[in-house]
Amino acid sequence: MAFGSFDSHGGASRVQSEINMVPLIDVMLVLLVIFLVTAPLLTHSVKIDLPRASSTPNESKAENVSLSIDADGTLYWNNERIGREELKRRLAVMAQTTPEAELHLRADKTTQYQVLAEVMADAAAAGVKKIGFVSDPSTKQ
Repeated sequence: MAFGSFDSHGGASRVQSEINMVPLIDVMLVLLVIFLVTAPLLTHSVKIDLPRASSTPNESKAENVSLSIDADGTLYWNNERIGREELKRRLAVMAQTTPEAELHLRADKTTQYQVLAEVMADAAAAGVKKIGFVSDPSTKQ
């Protein structure tokens, strides 16, 4: 620590290169006292006896409909072979269900885009809002 001395050898006073810790310690002690005073006030709460309820939310899960399209454009509704007119009828019924079911499209990778676009257009015309594409995440060729 550099303290001033009564020596007069140095002539001019030297610059103090140490941090003055006294103000920092004072601030820390003031903050400590403030936190010690306010901490008990934060845990004070009003004691009330809340009623108990044993109800459970009744959530009805919508079914997911799997619509598969093979390479030649054949349609399968949950593994049941159907025609295009039957698909339109079932999509209209599905759009009216509450909660609305989700349509999962499974298309062969060699399926023509035209067939897939027609099926999606039929679903949109019927009012189906939830459509998902299912793919195989494996990277095998």
